[in-house]
Amino acid sequence: MTGVQTCALPILIIAAGQGLRLRPIGDTKPLVSLLGLGLIERVILTAKKSGVKEFCIVTGYHGEKIRKQLSDGGKYGVKIEYVENDEWTRGNAISVLKAKDHFKESFVLLMADHNYDHRILNELLKTKIGKDECILCVDKNPGDHLNIDDATKVQTVDHRIDSIGKDLSDYNCIDTGIFICNPVIFDVLEQSISKGDEGLSGGIKILAQRHKMRYMSLGDNFWIDVDDKTDRKNAELLICNKLKKDTDGPVSRILNRPISLRISKLLLKTGITPNQISIISTVIGLVGASFFFSGEYFYLILGGILIHIHSIVDGCDGEVARLKLRQTKYGGWLDAVLDRYVDAAIIFGLAYGYWNMTGDMTIWIIGFSTLIGTFLNSYTSDKYDSIFKNGDMAKKSKFRMGRDVRLLLIVIGALTNQIPIMLIILAVITNFEAIRRLITFRSKLGEDMQTMNTEFVN
Repeated sequence: MTGVQTCALPILIIAAGQGLRLRPIGDTKPLVSLLGLGLIERVILTAKKSGVKEFCIVTGYHGEKIRKQLSDGGKYGVKIEYVENDEWTRGNAISVLKAKDHFKESFVLLMADHNYDHRILNELLKTKIGKDECILCVDKNPGDHLNIDDATKVQTVDHRIDSIGKDLSDYNCIDTGIFICNPVIFDVLEQSISKGDEGLSGGIKILAQRHKMRYMSLGDNFWIDVDDKTDRKNAELLICNKLKKDTDGPVSRILNRPISLRISKLLLKTGITPNQISIISTVIGLVGASFFFSGEYFYLILGGILIHIHSIVDGCDGEVARLKLRQTKYGGWLDAVLDRYVDAAIIFGLAYGYWNMTGDMTIWIIGFSTLIGTFLNSYTSDKYDSIFKNGDMAKKSKFRMGRDVRLLLIVIGALTNQIPIMLIILAVITNFEAIRRLITFRSKLGEDMQTMNTEFVN
């Protein structure tokens, strides 16, 4: 493919079909919205997460609308070229063949209406491939969300594909429409088309007969072919379920996430950005904290309600960023910094309000201890989570002391007007958790050193 070369392979996307079954939702299938993004936009941005920057898109039906929406790819941070398929009523093999002159080396082939986990492409791009063979990603454990009757079935033998077809009766996996191809694909497609088979599977069958069609299993990673309204609904459920993180605390998992996700889905319909949501969340938190400075019970209740709203909305920025595939390091850093300002304002407001009402100076000592514990709890959380991200999650404490739990305790303390008791509890558990994590760090470091020494001796 022409243009600046990148470390990842270029991608060919097939987007020429009419998509009649999605017509009730939109007249241009690749542009049908899925959680705030067109189907083909999701394909592009998902591939971008794997380091891909070059795309060639084959358009046909309503191709001008696709080109107008995507343009040259600049707004997505990628480069897009287009190939026109004026025979879009024919099989998808014709679309692939139209791009023959654009690819002289290996490339990735994707479908515009398939949504998939970016980790699939990560693994696929690591796979070595011979010049006369291709690789297809297959799903060996298709979920209930997939329409098996309409899917292309695949029979594998050892490390290669033996047969493929929609009407295959003997099969052990499903075609996902995710390939790494060499230019040999164009030769076999020409052969299959000349025999009257204009589907992509026709060329795959020829390679399979030559024992040149390999496969890669998806494992637990998800994918879905969005062909109709039911598929789109299932795709939304799949993507939203992926928002749940191992690092979610109990309050986020049980209480906040179900509410924030509903809010995030509404926000996807607006032009609001994740960073703007972070700022709005911060303003809500600071307003709630300002009520605490009064110390009066009525304002404690108002402040507590606003802090809980802040806790919920605080999850929306990350959700919107992930749903729109627009996560940035700056966005995560901005959210973390703003949260610390809110945390400080809340604790200082509670301490000042109680002192203003009672004159009890000990609340400042309690407040200071709580503030230190809160900041240490936040500071150590990322480091603590990082040591368990590679297979050690089973050893991790099932109860995660995070910001969601801290804010809920503050809300409970405000609503019950038990400020000193709540701050003492918060000071004890946050500082205890910081010490526990420190011990865990040391223990983990000792295990790693012992492993290194054993490997060195062996």
